[in-house]
Amino acid sequence: MTGVEESRVSQDPAEQLAAVVALRRLADQLEDSAVEKAMRAGWRWLDIAEALGVTRQAVHKKHARRLIAMGVELKRRRK
Repeated sequence: MTGVEESRVSQDPAEQLAAVVALRRLADQLEDSAVEKAMRAGWRWLDIAEALGVTRQAVHKKHARRLIAMGVELKRRRK
């Protein structure tokens, strides 16, 4: 970090941790939105998982219930 960047970052651990929490929430919201758009566009769970760098099972477990509740048609795994 340069001197200018360091001056913008709080040195208070409570503020730093609050910022981490806010960033995690934002990242989760962005992921939820992107996964929903991908599924509505016909992506497979495997495609989404690869894009996120996780397993198909992990992305399915995290998002399937929410997407079903939203009425999103989920791609089924081909046998």
